[in-house]
Amino acid sequence: MSFLIAPSILSADFARLADEAASVRGADWLHVDVMDNHFVPNLTLGLPVVQSLRAATDIPLDCHLMIEDPDRWAIGYAEAGAYNVTVHAEAVRDPITTAVDLRAAGAKAGLSLKPGTDLDDWIDVLPHYDTLLVMTVEPGFGGQSFMPEMMDKVRRARRMVQTGHLRLVVQVDGGIAPDTIAEAAEAGADCFVAGSAVYGSADRAHAVAELRRLAETAVTPESD
Repeated sequence: MSFLIAPSILSADFARLADEAASVRGADWLHVDVMDNHFVPNLTLGLPVVQSLRAATDIPLDCHLMIEDPDRWAIGYAEAGAYNVTVHAEAVRDPITTAVDLRAAGAKAGLSLKPGTDLDDWIDVLPHYDTLLVMTVEPGFGGQSFMPEMMDKVRRARRMVQTGHLRLVVQVDGGIAPDTIAEAAEAGADCFVAGSAVYGSADRAHAVAELRRLAETAVTPESD
């Protein structure tokens, strides 16, 4: 199983974003939390910053839109060069059209579920998406504690991928760190968003590599 590590620049120094992006060598995606102070009680980055960041790094941008009316704004992030654009199930009005439009604009389409959102309610639209982001904290702020009870949602999504009912990346975001990533990997996640676990380290590239190693170790059968 191939794992993706996506450092979250929510935990980076916003005054030095180009340097902070360069510091996470070996990362697969760079996770960009876009918050509007409406859908979640925080205000972060917007489209102009994403456009500038795209010009400053070769790491694919993973834009997580925690905003109201994502149907209106998501396509702009795809057109700005984001590799993956994730909208929230709780905010999107027309999830299938939004997914189709994101793909037409050249991006992968992601759907995110808050902790209280039931996976079953979204099974019918997930075939139109490339990424399922299972929130393992309540969205809005970094540094929250990992919610292990969300692993059932991850396991169910992984089973549907394994049986061929879905074809998508199962991503987790919230509280991912060296002491939690193994549990998420064992449950079936294959993409891990990590903020302070990477940007709180003096050696960010090593932190990325170590998270990947811990995930791989968690699902590698022990030899006799």
